[in-house]
Amino acid sequence: MYAERASRLAGAVVWTNTPAGPRPGRVLPDGCMDLLWHDGRLLVAGPDTRAHLTEASPAPWAGVRFPPGTAPALLGVPAVELRDRRVDLTDLWPAARARRLAALVNATGDPAEGLERAALSRAAETAPPDPLLRRIAAALDAGRPVAATADELGVGARLLHRRSVAAFGYGPKTLARVLRLQRALALARAGTPLAETAARTGFADQAHLTRDVRELTGVTPGELLG
Repeated sequence: MYAERASRLAGAVVWTNTPAGPRPGRVLPDGCMDLLWHDGRLLVAGPDTRAHLTEASPAPWAGVRFPPGTAPALLGVPAVELRDRRVDLTDLWPAARARRLAALVNATGDPAEGLERAALSRAAETAPPDPLLRRIAAALDAGRPVAATADELGVGARLLHRRSVAAFGYGPKTLARVLRLQRALALARAGTPLAETAARTGFADQAHLTRDVRELTGVTPGELLG
């Protein structure tokens, strides 16, 4: 069973998941990065360009999902280095430091709460995210074209791409596509017909929506929503 709540860290989400059956789970791309706890270990989930199939295991998971563009400053690694990857925190930080954090999280008795405390502690130790990154994500999430976003923010196309790759893990066109997928799925899950969903989220038509969903998630909208 999956559950989530807003974190005390602005914009972040704290979640837990205990798989209900033996089948692998399907994690969809959302432009975010997560700090994960599983079986006593800490891992980092990088930004996905396609659906990630999780292992078929009954063991519970917990995580903190950071808003797009914010995790690299907290974790000390460019997002592009973790694109489509799940890695142990010990692969990113000195082993002793990563193990100390894992011990603190495990000692709380509530891994989700421990992860949130760790995220808050890291945020207090690091500079706040560059406001430009938040503005890039907000503009693309609102459906603004990449060129118009660059013009409105007063940055060149190359700088926009370079900043996006480091902060989000991929260029602005891919980020815009991923965020559009999430907007479309939110509408469809709320009961909006797929043809209307496609029109409201910037797809050419329902067939275009279906192709994009299949390419990004590996299944059709009907299979995903069902």
